[in-house]
Amino acid sequence: MDNSPLQVLTVPTAPYPDQRPGTSGLKKKVYVFQSRKNYLHNFIQSIFSSIDLRDRQGSTVVVGGDGRFFNRTAIEVIVQMAAANGVGRMIIGHHGIMSTPAISCVIRKYKAIGGIILTASHNPGGPDGDFGIKFNTANGGPAKEAVTNKIFQLSRTIEEFAICPGMQVDLTTLGKQTFDLENKFKPFTVEIVDSVESYANLLRNIFDFAALKEILSGENHIKIRLDAMHGVVGPYVRRILCEELGCPTNSAVNCVPLEDFGGQHPDPNLTYASDLVDSMKEGQYDFGAAFDGDGDRNMILGKHGFFVAPPDSLAVIADNIFCIPYFQHTGVRGFARSMPTSAALDRVAKATKIELYETPTGWKFFGNLMDAGRLSLCGEESFGTGGDHIREKDGLWAVLAWLSILATRRQSVEDILKDHWLKYGRNYFTRYDYENVDIDAACEMMEDLEILIAGKSFVKQRFAVGDKVYQVEKADNFEYTDPVDSTISRNQGLRIIFSDGSRIIYRLSGTGSDGATVRIYIDSYEKEQIFEDTQVMLAPLATIALKISQLHHRTGRSGPSVIT
Repeated sequence: MDNSPLQVLTVPTAPYPDQRPGTSGLKKKVYVFQSRKNYLHNFIQSIFSSIDLRDRQGSTVVVGGDGRFFNRTAIEVIVQMAAANGVGRMIIGHHGIMSTPAISCVIRKYKAIGGIILTASHNPGGPDGDFGIKFNTANGGPAKEAVTNKIFQLSRTIEEFAICPGMQVDLTTLGKQTFDLENKFKPFTVEIVDSVESYANLLRNIFDFAALKEILSGENHIKIRLDAMHGVVGPYVRRILCEELGCPTNSAVNCVPLEDFGGQHPDPNLTYASDLVDSMKEGQYDFGAAFDGDGDRNMILGKHGFFVAPPDSLAVIADNIFCIPYFQHTGVRGFARSMPTSAALDRVAKATKIELYETPTGWKFFGNLMDAGRLSLCGEESFGTGGDHIREKDGLWAVLAWLSILATRRQSVEDILKDHWLKYGRNYFTRYDYENVDIDAACEMMEDLEILIAGKSFVKQRFAVGDKVYQVEKADNFEYTDPVDSTISRNQGLRIIFSDGSRIIYRLSGTGSDGATVRIYIDSYEKEQIFEDTQVMLAPLATIALKISQLHHRTGRSGPSVIT
């Protein structure tokens, strides 16, 4: 066996113009990474080059992914390049798999300089699917815009990358592996860790596991159904909820991570998690939840398929936050929601006199508030909820938060939500997604729409649908000044706010890999009519939203791909 030091090479390359990270990193079709020479290498080198050499030398970097196709290939390259770029230690999830919340946890636990997360989140996987790379910084959260902009600029001018091509890492064996590199005084260390344990230990310190075990497997236990959608959360659900908290094994389905997610779309909503919805409708389960590919999103259902809209889920957790022991100890510093998320949380914040922040879409904005000690609970309408225990949204945390509320209140999901509406009124909320729209058509539509709503005559304009009349009170392109560091984020979504508080919001999403996704968000508050059908109640505003934007005409679409 050859024990000589491994060779470090500098390889010439040419830049690509399209490696700008979005809100969830760089996402492309798998074939882009496979077919374009050094496409992966260029982006990884740009990540390492964005970190000051003095900080990089001897540092620790965490790597893991949701197990989708191309995950292991990418990890091999990342390890080889990390060693060549001066990183001292790599911590990698067993088999290269680790959920996004767990990676955030491990970055913080080991005081790593950052982490590379290999996921395209809730997008499809497999050879014909999507692949993604996201860089999280030392706080465990997504890199801020200053960092992602630097990575992008480096990717546009890159001329070479460093790699140690002879390095072969065994992802199947737990423990440390060391490698001697030429011209390096210290060996390079790779540590393969249990993907679940650090994260599970964190949850044990947040929730009352004894109370959770009682409601899940005690004398008067509830029956639950959890769908991991063949994503990364499966092993976490099995270990924490089944083995530790006593849920029957058959209450958790699709728990084996697959490279193509079983051919399904690992997106926990009513459209893509329809199997769970159907099984809940039969009435044998009291509580249901689904998770996305990398484990940061969740959907909550009650008996008979009662759907909890994500903004309502966030508001209910906020109103019952002291059912979670962690917050009994830390107190509550603040609440936050992304701008498109309904204002249900605002009503809880006002009643409890807790500071509320409205941020752009993207978890990095929440992380900045958390690092400054201003925020405890936050969420987005896109099925993301989380606390300040890590710097990512956290699907399993949200499920345990709900189960803690059920354990304390001993009511059904539906009764808890209806009590909430009786107390605060109801924000009806829906989102229309138009996926894979021609990007030029989408951009032109948004540009024309901004010009229209910026016109002086638009404010005070009235729109009538049936017996409903809505008058525009305010219209703008949302911009956010961070209260911590005063950075300004512009062009975060077009808002039309009516005199009754109803809102229509238009955004081009940054989470797709193919074409553009146009999203329309509709939010309307009702104090009296709180038990009606969401789509019926919001139909007039939906008609107005489509009329103003002319979306169907401008994009050639007759209807949305997904309604949530």
